[in-house]
Amino acid sequence: MDDTNIREIRISPIVPTRSVLIATARGKRPLKRDAFTNKDTRHYIDTCPFCRGNEHMTPATVFQDPVAGEWQIRIIKNLYPILDDDRFSTPSEFEVQHIIEGYGHHEVIIDHADHGVALHQMTESHLANLFGLYQDRMQVFYETDPRIKYVLTFKNFGPAAGASIPHTHSQMIAMPITPHNILDEIKYSRDYFNKNGHCVFCGMMNETTHMNNVVYPRGSGKELRQFEVDRYIVEKSNHFIAIKPFASFYEWEIHILPLEHQSDFLKTGKEKLIDLARVLKRTMARLDAVVGNVQYNYFIHSIPRSKGIQENEASYHWHLEICPRTSIPSGFELGSGLFVNTISPEEAAMKLRLAEI
Repeated sequence: MDDTNIREIRISPIVPTRSVLIATARGKRPLKRDAFTNKDTRHYIDTCPFCRGNEHMTPATVFQDPVAGEWQIRIIKNLYPILDDDRFSTPSEFEVQHIIEGYGHHEVIIDHADHGVALHQMTESHLANLFGLYQDRMQVFYETDPRIKYVLTFKNFGPAAGASIPHTHSQMIAMPITPHNILDEIKYSRDYFNKNGHCVFCGMMNETTHMNNVVYPRGSGKELRQFEVDRYIVEKSNHFIAIKPFASFYEWEIHILPLEHQSDFLKTGKEKLIDLARVLKRTMARLDAVVGNVQYNYFIHSIPRSKGIQENEASYHWHLEICPRTSIPSGFELGSGLFVNTISPEEAAMKLRLAEI
């Protein structure tokens, strides 16, 4: 089959109830330019609340790095929190309708003092410090508030990705529940482990780096298509790998995983964060070289710090997902739950891997 004309449904190896339709012919449609933003290279804007010098426009500083002098990373409470600890509702439970109090914490991490700096333009040491602060704040929420079941760290870049302020920033939400997509990953990873005796994420990385597969039509010895699965690799270092998922929901979606099995992001040593920073920086540089100044989300999925965590440590694998927003979900996708990807993951990975950075 010609890679330029693929039409197939791929099942997610992590959560088998999720699937994606690879339909490359759809990629011939005119590209929606609102998926991209104009680069703003200004270092400072006097009306931007996140620029250094405009601290009076935001809530008080929760923490900053460095602690003394001019900050490079600054953490504040979100002015318009999704969850908060100052409003209380009465939980109720009917036969069908259930309410859980919207309790939690919502912080903004201003990633850099420079207004117009892109993620791939930050230094590796700066990104490593950013990941270290992610860990520190997540640890604080888990250790000081017994009501918190899960802490999600994420980044929105661009209006299409949900960012209301263009200055580079991340967010952290500590919540009283574990989100269903995390629970799904944990459940199916555990099922896979119980059946096969090893982590599905580790198995996926092993196939990505060591195996080749050839597909033959049923009842025929003729080769249909060869999957050179090492083509899914976008970037690799001593401790981390960036791969294009076999069943990518988004055209340029990339996942970064530790090569060594590890379920908890918080247990990643500081010495390895510089390696993670290097892989993220180079991966984002490849995206910028191939796709342009695309709007995106990224988020970290790590095992919850809740009761029963030990039974899932061997089966779950923490990871960072990067989801560029180059298209808008259609009625078919929203109605069916089947996302449409217009570029094959193999071709996308090849373009990213061959990009000059």
